[in-house]
Amino acid sequence: MPAAYHSIANHSQTRMQEHVRKRTRTYVSIFSLAVAGLLPLAASAADAATSNYQQERAACTNGGSHQDRATCLREAAAARGEAKRGHLTDSTSYDENALARCNALPPSDRQDCAKRVHGQGVVSGSVEGGGVYRETTTTVIGTPQPSTMPAPAPAPVYQPMPVSPQGTMPR
Repeated sequence: MPAAYHSIANHSQTRMQEHVRKRTRTYVSIFSLAVAGLLPLAASAADAATSNYQQERAACTNGGSHQDRATCLREAAAARGEAKRGHLTDSTSYDENALARCNALPPSDRQDCAKRVHGQGVVSGSVEGGGVYRETTTTVIGTPQPSTMPAPAPAPVYQPMPVSPQGTMPR
């Protein structure tokens, strides 16, 4: 092959390698900036998880958790681990979750379920006692149904008895 061809091929290959290096540097720079921006968020999430863990641990040790101490400490440690991994969410998702559970009910019951989720009705029981019971009462006025009783018998018709002219009864 002619030398000019090799020179052009080498020049094209060099330019392509240079272009790939520039692109790679650009992507690395963007990635570094993104990671640098997320590090404070990750650190604050870890600090919040540690802070919550310390509060939960204090509740375990002073008896304010309604669980035995070993179970409480184990649950607190597990929650801290999940929070550090970003698997715990804020309390607004609890309401969304509860409303999503209402969607599994028949359409006629969904509105009452949503009312209970939003705190309407009567609440009794406790988590420590085994469960919270939420109750709403809905009064439904139905349409009158046609009567299924038989019609009353017609009143008997009384006819006067014939009387004989002499005042005696006929035989």
